[in-house]
Amino acid sequence: MTSRRWRPLRASDLATASRIAALIHPDYPEDDAVMAERLRLCPEGCFALVADDGALLGYAVGHPWRARSVPDLDTLLGALPAPAGAWCIHDVALLPDARGRGAAAELVGLMRAEARRRAVAEMVLVAVGNAAGFWRHHGFRPIPEVPPPGYGAGAALMVGDI
Repeated sequence: MTSRRWRPLRASDLATASRIAALIHPDYPEDDAVMAERLRLCPEGCFALVADDGALLGYAVGHPWRARSVPDLDTLLGALPAPAGAWCIHDVALLPDARGRGAAAELVGLMRAEARRRAVAEMVLVAVGNAAGFWRHHGFRPIPEVPPPGYGAGAALMVGDI
């Protein structure tokens, strides 16, 4: 079994992260400039999951945002809101071989720690596909607000406590 660890995402990781995004989230495409901008605006919220040999196994992107909302899919932000009302988990993608070993749960902890550090009131995300159960397990709950267009049928806007 290959060990893995989360580390800060780097600009040099973006091309590989883009390839992972295309594999894991083909129904939710975003221009490469979106992830690059999130990294520039909030490097503390961007993580890379790497194997012992340095191979990228996944990535995650989070940033401050407005309470009970998420940015539109495939949209440049220009700037982050100040003050922010929430920590937005914008994207998490793990290659299949990296799943089931606790990496996603560890990532939730990293995101929660950054949200606490920034003293925001809640975390917010859109659960797509069949991911709502995972997020419920980690303390998120669906809210009645509708996610922006583009996230697909069955997408759920969810919030979690810090």
